[in-house]
Amino acid sequence: MLKHIRVPTLVCAAMLLAAGGAFAAEAPIKIGFPIPLTGEIPKVGESTKFAAELYREEVNAKGGLEVGGKKYPLEFIYENNEAKPETAVNVTLKLITRDNVLAIVGPQSSRQAVPAGATANDNETPMITPWSTNPDATKDRPWVFRAAFLDDFQAPVAANFASKQFEAKTAAVLFEISNDYSKGLADNFRDAWEKKHGKGSLLAYESHGPKDQDFSAQLTKIIKAKPDFIFLPENYSFAALIVPQARDLGYKGPFMGSDAWGSAELMKLCKDTCKGQFFSTHYAAAGAKGATKEFIDKYNKKYGYVPDDVAALTWDAIGIVMESIQKTGKIDGNVRKMRKSIRDNMASIKEYKGITGTMRFENRGDPVKCAVIVEIDQKGDFTFKESVCPQ
Repeated sequence: MLKHIRVPTLVCAAMLLAAGGAFAAEAPIKIGFPIPLTGEIPKVGESTKFAAELYREEVNAKGGLEVGGKKYPLEFIYENNEAKPETAVNVTLKLITRDNVLAIVGPQSSRQAVPAGATANDNETPMITPWSTNPDATKDRPWVFRAAFLDDFQAPVAANFASKQFEAKTAAVLFEISNDYSKGLADNFRDAWEKKHGKGSLLAYESHGPKDQDFSAQLTKIIKAKPDFIFLPENYSFAALIVPQARDLGYKGPFMGSDAWGSAELMKLCKDTCKGQFFSTHYAAAGAKGATKEFIDKYNKKYGYVPDDVAALTWDAIGIVMESIQKTGKIDGNVRKMRKSIRDNMASIKEYKGITGTMRFENRGDPVKCAVIVEIDQKGDFTFKESVCPQ
């Protein structure tokens, strides 16, 4: 496991003061990030850290976060959860008990966010998962929040769009059995599809393990069933393997993906094979305007590629935490007291205008927000197709 990474706040402060800056000599505000820097989805960890560092540097360049008339430098502590549930629990607990962070941003994937959420809730530490869509991450956990929509909203969005776009009456599903996100979304899609098209309209419902690389057995069954399209609620790393293998086996139909396709790494792995496919997600970078475009431009300039939905959702999740800290009115040395105030302020947010859209919170930690359908064009860019909002 990688050791946690501390940003040397006091050194930065000293440098800014030496240069004539106005950095306050206050104790730093510490936020913990349990993220997958290694494992099956390292690009998710990279996107999280890159967005967080961009946010931290921007705030600290202005002297820190202003709370009650004083400015406090931000210190972000990154722990590698290795994309493993048990590691996510361990590093989340470290951030809470060893580092005394005021809040947790992450984990991202539901597979890690669900167990880590239990740890944060049991230790009464506010946690916001930017990317997790599985309902269990926040269910019956008053200390846990999210910046993403839920699977029970995303699944009907995918089902309705595929029905319209592909004129589909039948479907097949392939998912990872041990992944809370993948299985949960697959189950929700199955229910939404059969509600729309009736029993028997889902021609195949196949699963695979977390370390599988060969999907020919499952795909052969699916192709034999002749569905109008295949739904893949998979992380980008699996989608980039499954789509080419399906083509090699002779499948010529379309795919419908989910928000975990949205990594910038997808097209590097899948190349031309994924072009022309669609997936549901949280925002589309192409054609963005206002604050969203400003974020994209800053991120692209600093890191050399367009930010994915993980980065954008991380930016929004941090913003929600920062707003909640500012509403406390002052930084108290009592960490438990501060955590309680931050949690209460997060719970009281009725609306937050983020770069991934406006979120409404209705007495729970799950936002009500729109989904976006993205098409992968012939350049490999994720282009906006349509927006779908809750009724």
